[in-house]
Parts: sequence; C-alpha cells; structure tokens
Amino acid sequence: MLSKKTKYGIKALAFIAKKGNKKPVQTSEISKSENISQKFLESILLELRKSGFLGSKKGKGGGYYLIKEPEDIRMTSVIRVLEGPIAMVPCVSLNYYEKCDDCPSEEACSVHSLMIQVRDSTLKVLGDNTLADISAKK
Repeated sequence: MLSKKTKYGIKALAFIAKKGNKKPVQTSEISKSENISQKFLESILLELRKSGFLGSKKGKGGGYYLIKEPEDIRMTSVIRVLEGPIAMVPCVSLNYYEKCDDCPSEEACSVHSLMIQVRDSTLKVLGDNTLADISAKK
C-alpha cells in the first residue's frame, strides 16, 4: 500500500507542475489546496529537494519549484525516493535485491514468479507515466 508520504509527495509535485511557471510555490498554498498538514508537507518537500526534483527559494516570493521539466520526471523515480523499492518482496527487486531467508530456491518458489509479474507490471505503469502526464489529468 502506498504511504501517505508518497501520496502527498506526488500530489505536491503535481500541484507545482500544474502551476506551469517556474515561480516558487509556497508550502502553505500546496498544503491548503491539497489538504496536507503543512509540517508533514514541509518534510516531504525537503526530501524531494534533496533528491533533485525541487529547488527552493527563501524569503518573500519564496517556495518550491521544479528543477526538471515535468515530462522528465518519471513516477518510478518519485516512488523510489519517497517509498523505497517498487517490488513487493526483496527477492524480485531490481535495485534493492535480497535473498529471502525462508526460500531455498527462487526458481521453485511460487510467490517469486508471481511477484516478478507484479513488479514488471508496476514498473511499466509507473515508468510510462511522468509528472506531466499525471498533472495534466483533472
């Protein structure tokens, strides 16, 4: 299940992208519009800034702005930064692989083959969608 942190992070990025200009957007504006606690949102935006999605400007007229173009921000990247691995189990993760302690053979494991299908389908959907795609939706 997607965490609130990730859900709110995606909503905040989409809100900033919908503005369509490079002017900084204040946290309070995003918080009010998207019904997100301002304190929680601030920590999410800070993480997105540290990860290279957002820039920030302090002072009057300050706020957060996109560093990259929305069409260059894939949802796989956002999910990995905010949520971690996309795979549901570590033995099928492409970036965070770990062997399962309870499984003597991945090839013989029925869960393993199912989770590869889930991972691949999820990666396709997330990889095929950019911030531009989701921010264009009403």
